Amino acid sequence: MSDGGVADLVVVGLGPAGRALTHRAHAAGLAVVAVDPAPDRAWTPTYAMWADELPAWLDRRVVAADVAGPRVVAVREHVVDREYVVLDNAIFRAALDTGSARVVTGRALHLDGSAVTLGDGTVLRARHLVDARGLRAGGGAAEQTAYGIVVPAAAAGPALGDAPALFMDWRRDNGTTTDDPPSFLYAVPVGNGRVLLEETCLVGRPALPVSALRERLLTRLSHRGVDVPADAEVEKVRFPVEAPRPGGDALAFGSRGALMHPGTGYSVAASLGAVDDLVGALVAGDDPGKALWPRPARTVRALREVGLRALLALPAPLVPEFFDDFFALPPQLQRAYLSQRIEPRATASAMWTLFRHASMPVRRTLVGAALPRHR
Repeated sequence: MSDGGVADLVVVGLGPAGRALTHRAHAAGLAVVAVDPAPDRAWTPTYAMWADELPAWLDRRVVAADVAGPRVVAVREHVVDREYVVLDNAIFRAALDTGSARVVTGRALHLDGSAVTLGDGTVLRARHLVDARGLRAGGGAAEQTAYGIVVPAAAAGPALGDAPALFMDWRRDNGTTTDDPPSFLYAVPVGNGRVLLEETCLVGRPALPVSALRERLLTRLSHRGVDVPADAEVEKVRFPVEAPRPGGDALAFGSRGALMHPGTGYSVAASLGAVDDLVGALVAGDDPGKALWPRPARTVRALREVGLRALLALPAPLVPEFFDDFFALPPQLQRAYLSQRIEPRATASAMWTLFRHASMPVRRTLVGAALPRHR
């Protein structure tokens, strides 16, 4: 059957990116229909970002915990001169209120430029269609994996030492040798006196199995004297960090739309930062694809893909050295590479500065990643 109404916008997927788009498009006066198989489901992943990435329109009450100066332990220890925030999922989701937008429970089977067909045969039509369904693991893409537990802050103390949070801790007290594929400890407060302790494989093709990361985490915590509660809440993570290039029958947004940083796995902040560019184009009648992906953004994406290839190619013993060099960069260059999506000169400057200060073995890997690929 066919739905006779034609909306301004149909958003497929109501994760953080799709819900943010629905929220901002509705606030801008567009008639929006949002589709999701379970639109009321709770969000369970840990969402975090740098505080300066929070858009002005988002209520600060979404922050569950904030850390000034999280630390990185690589070859040396570094204090990151930037505030880091972890979001409260329930408040964050509520803040992205869909208002009077029409929300349809259903699974999208087919999308084209102006219509989506659902599993029950319903066809929803709109002047614009945006696919925000996220990405599925598998298919040969580079992935990030992690295994974490949430424990009381007092129990987490021995893992953190005197650090307020560990953005990355590459020390090898997780039962591995320097020749094993590396993983790091991510340890951050998540609010209500709790701390997430998570063993993370930053990127791999294939990435480390979650089961292996569990063993590494428990070994690491045992070495540090952490008493893990039997009923500790568990977080398991597996997602691709690569997305198809922009294009196709429907405009994609969020991680599905390549807004995920391929070298870190972060996408929520970039989606929140880009949503008003997309909505502004829809309101003005401009090309939303060009608004979302101007030439500078495409250039930054290409530079970050070089960074991803370098991470995948780095020999295991050189990974801590690489991140030691990165977090020794001036804060503005760290911020440029991690967060600035439309500043190619700043991104290139960060990469070039790292290259100049890297050892010759790391340099050779970086050069190899930058060379043209032959199919």
